[in-house]
Amino acid sequence: MVMKPVFFALALMLPSLSCTASTPAQPEEAGKVRWSRILETALASSAETGKPVFALFQEIPGCAGCKQFGRDVMSNPLLVEAVETEFTPLLIHNNKGGQDAVVMQRFGEPAWNYQVVRFLNANAEDIIPRKDQVWDTGGIAERMIATLTEVKRPVPAYLTLLAAEHSPRLKQAVFAMYCFWTGEMALGQIDGVITTEAGFMGGHEVTLVKYDPAVISLPQLITAAEKVECANAVSVQAADLPIAKTSRLKIGTISGYRTAPVSDQKKQIGGTPAEKLTLSAAQATKVNAWIRTDPAKALNFLTKSQRAQLK
Repeated sequence: MVMKPVFFALALMLPSLSCTASTPAQPEEAGKVRWSRILETALASSAETGKPVFALFQEIPGCAGCKQFGRDVMSNPLLVEAVETEFTPLLIHNNKGGQDAVVMQRFGEPAWNYQVVRFLNANAEDIIPRKDQVWDTGGIAERMIATLTEVKRPVPAYLTLLAAEHSPRLKQAVFAMYCFWTGEMALGQIDGVITTEAGFMGGHEVTLVKYDPAVISLPQLITAAEKVECANAVSVQAADLPIAKTSRLKIGTISGYRTAPVSDQKKQIGGTPAEKLTLSAAQATKVNAWIRTDPAKALNFLTKSQRAQLK
């Protein structure tokens, strides 16, 4: 019998479909990181590469909080890439028997607990002290930075930005100037400025800045903005007025601010190869700030996979 072309094509597809269907999906609680599941394998890899072990003890299947941690934190593309490239990923189920239970007992981890991340050296020793209840992107990123610093490995600029972008320390200030396109570029170049946004307030083009006061104080930020002629007037949060009033500029509180259209945001990136990339708000700010004047510096804020997309 001669098989009709359409049935022949379907027959060829069936093995592929059955193989795909038999591949289990990664548990939601584990996020999108490609994990090792064997402690000894992870430790051997760490000894060979020098990369610390990022050990996630997680309840799988888990509660709503465990699922949210997987969706929000362990699926953040920048965090995922940092875990996979700067660390040796290891996943331990804290509610299972067998080898998982053996590892749990070895590290004294409680069973059926919320997620805990520990950073280990090749001897299975904690590089930084264990800390519970760190369940947000910024907190995990900060501990990753502390671990890399402790073992004297370089900290990628994008990971530093990620931690800063999600930090509860961030404050806001609005700067009025002649052109918010210039404002985003010039203010974005200032160390301690984490994100910028083009907008309008009081009938003027303004740039909304989120900055880290641990890196740059408000008076220092205002002085830096004046130097690049992006501070015709400054508006700050009410609690910061006493500090801002040390400036000779007109100072007010942020009121009536509205965001400019998307077409007016990050104009320096437009028309460059970086335009096609999916960037975090902080990455977009820094790339926008430097892409026209110092492309090499702009590229420094990208991940390895993002840089590869530009080739």
